[in-house]
Amino acid sequence: MNELCVGLEERSYPIHIEYGCLDKVGEDLAERRIANRYCIIADSKVAGLYGDRLFDSLRQSNIKAELVTFPAGEASKNLNTFAFLCSTLAQKGFDRRDGIIALGGGVSGDLAGFVAASYMRGIPFVQIPTTLLSQVDSSVGGKTGVDIAEGKNLVGAFYQPKAVYIDSGVLETLEKEELLGGIAEVIKYGVIRDAAFFRYLSEKRAEALALNTKVIETIIHTSCTIKAQVVAEDERESDIRRILNYGHTIGHAVEAVSDFSIIHGKAVAIGMVAAARIAELQGILPAENKDEIVGLLQDYGLPTAIPPQFDRKKIKKYLLADKKIVSGKVAYVLPVRIGEVIITDKVEETLVDKVLS
Repeated sequence: MNELCVGLEERSYPIHIEYGCLDKVGEDLAERRIANRYCIIADSKVAGLYGDRLFDSLRQSNIKAELVTFPAGEASKNLNTFAFLCSTLAQKGFDRRDGIIALGGGVSGDLAGFVAASYMRGIPFVQIPTTLLSQVDSSVGGKTGVDIAEGKNLVGAFYQPKAVYIDSGVLETLEKEELLGGIAEVIKYGVIRDAAFFRYLSEKRAEALALNTKVIETIIHTSCTIKAQVVAEDERESDIRRILNYGHTIGHAVEAVSDFSIIHGKAVAIGMVAAARIAELQGILPAENKDEIVGLLQDYGLPTAIPPQFDRKKIKKYLLADKKIVSGKVAYVLPVRIGEVIITDKVEETLVDKVLS
């Protein structure tokens, strides 16, 4: 397998990237001896698509496992589902020597990871992300949690997996909208830290959308490399890791105001453009760079503007409830050129109002 490492000393773990590696998970877990048995946590849709393949892989290596599902969708990422999953583990007699496998997209990974961090005060887990967005972002770095009425991801924990298995082949069953949502997060990496990668995404647009194996695995590998480097520098988001939130501050607010009818990646695309516009208005981002960001997102078919029907006052309310707010000030990640961003809480409210209008 193509393998990366998230370097966190005793909490370091591998990221395996390979077409078809879902069928090799059992063999690798048997060698690693992470847990005695596993609870596979997946939403109802992903369980139907890949549950049997994962079970077969585990069975061939004599690994015991059980499957627990929940309804697919962001609406399930809440404390009720969290409690249901914890109770199910207890009812099935799972203990500290057992583990969890998160199979699915970001919702499954965030939920399963939070359960792993909390049940018995922490049991091991591994990530098997099945969407592009979760493969390049949420499965790596140890952020886990759930949404509450007051905002997205406001309850959770930093808890690192023991391994991540990324099978690029599972993307072949991904709906186009979900693929595009992942592309938004991929473009984010180019803007925040890698101008050459940004250009690569522009040059390889057709191949990326066609899921050309070489191109898509290069995209996954590069994105995960950047994410792993940033996480290794700042595991708990006290400093540099905050650059990974580019597009997320306003994006999360847009997502919440839409009642999650806009998927996360598309909301982030809107947020990336909003942040670029703020940077341009502040005079720290050249107009041509802002246009490049907007242009690449549009070339991939991603939205770049907040829908006019969305209540701007509600968006601002969610901005002020953002988990990254400190001393009443909202921190924004703003690009200064393609490949470099800054973090600042010195953004005038009038600029935000202008961008939201």
